[in-house]
Amino acid sequence: MSLHARSVAELAAGLAAREFSAVELAQHFLGRISASNGALNAFLTPTPERALADAARADAARAAGQAGPLTGIPLAHKDIFCTDGIRTTCGSRMLENFVSPYDATVVERLQAAGTVLLGKTNMDEFAMGSSNETSYFGVVRNPWDLSKVPGGSSGGSAAAVAARLVPVATGTDTGGSIRQPAALVGISGIKPTYGRVSRYGMIAFASSLDQAGIMAPSAADCALLLGTMAGFDPRDSTSVDAPVPDYVAELKAPLKGVRVGIVKEFFGAGLEAGTGARVEAAAAELKALGASTVEISCPSLPMSVPTYYVVAPAECSSNLSRFDGVRFGHRCREPRDLMDLYCRSRGEGFGAEVKRRIMTGTYVLSAGYYDAYYLKAQKVRSLITAEFRKAFQSVDILLGPTSPTPAFGIGAKVDDPITMYLNDIYTIGANLAGLPAISIPCGFVGELPVGLQLIGPHFGESRLLAAAHAYQSATDFHRRLPAAYA
Repeated sequence: MSLHARSVAELAAGLAAREFSAVELAQHFLGRISASNGALNAFLTPTPERALADAARADAARAAGQAGPLTGIPLAHKDIFCTDGIRTTCGSRMLENFVSPYDATVVERLQAAGTVLLGKTNMDEFAMGSSNETSYFGVVRNPWDLSKVPGGSSGGSAAAVAARLVPVATGTDTGGSIRQPAALVGISGIKPTYGRVSRYGMIAFASSLDQAGIMAPSAADCALLLGTMAGFDPRDSTSVDAPVPDYVAELKAPLKGVRVGIVKEFFGAGLEAGTGARVEAAAAELKALGASTVEISCPSLPMSVPTYYVVAPAECSSNLSRFDGVRFGHRCREPRDLMDLYCRSRGEGFGAEVKRRIMTGTYVLSAGYYDAYYLKAQKVRSLITAEFRKAFQSVDILLGPTSPTPAFGIGAKVDDPITMYLNDIYTIGANLAGLPAISIPCGFVGELPVGLQLIGPHFGESRLLAAAHAYQSATDFHRRLPAAYA
């Protein structure tokens, strides 16, 4: 089996058995990036020199008997994570030349575990988008069909993993930005419970919704990385001080007796028929593996999209106010005065989607409109959270599609924001409630992958990963590669 076709666990086993060195492994993937990134535009900043230096250290650690489970494993970071000495752009002209002076906690922990950094991946600007078409650095293309989008905002990480330019990559999920692209490119992606993984050094979009996670071929790979990333961080006030389970060991938990709730609201109008059929077949497979299924209703879930598009823009309006042309980021040339500096720097530095959300957020927070929009949205958010909590009193996991359709064409929805926003209709609820959720491949419609979404109660990552692993042990969708990248 070629190196790039192996899972993270299989690569780790090969490194431990000395079948190949970390340097050889890094060179293999750097070669794939060099050959294929021009077509995909998945990487913004490849880091070959850093990768080979990391790999040499990993080989030295292994020779000294100091290797851990991830020592020598190549990875990439979404370009929203600050990386010391490496450009961190957030896919925006505003930060086009920003070089971070420190590492995000996620970067720091994975580096300490001995991973090898191959580079930073493309993304929708400031994580605002569902197709990776809003990046200042150009659209990312889906490896299964270069005319299709890979999803967003973590589209660069998704495409890089799907094409096996890298075996695993980090992502962030504010309203589905790990799970939706994972579904559209046929890989696995997990968004942990809000607060499970530190947000320190992860450039903020919507602080009460953003969460870091993992994108990899399989749920088992996600479990291997998540255990290293998770845990309390005193530098993040939203980080939860709770023990981190051994996610890998708990993958073996049986499905027998697990109660799976089929979310009624996820199977109505708007769900493409082929996608729905694949998800229903996956539910039947879980039942055949020992789980029980029951229909569950969360009647407020259809309100998750309008709720999100009040709450998230309000928070982004606040978070992005720091990018003003004064302290760091893009600055216009020869401003006439301070107001001109602010207006032109922000006007030039931000793209259309970011401006749209800043303006929306500023409006809903303004005097006279706060109660009508923002406060009402927060009340609906509480209602959605309460319905999830009630559902988990009778089931262990909730099930539904990740995205209403397979990948759509580049340019097909970019001029219609409302239609674009509806791509996240099945994923946003988990973010509003702070719940963990995972997307895994469950089949194809034509040549394009379909994703199955599983949602768990707070800190229920172990059960989600175990259920996903049981499904993937009985199917091979997660092992299929786009023909051009096999």
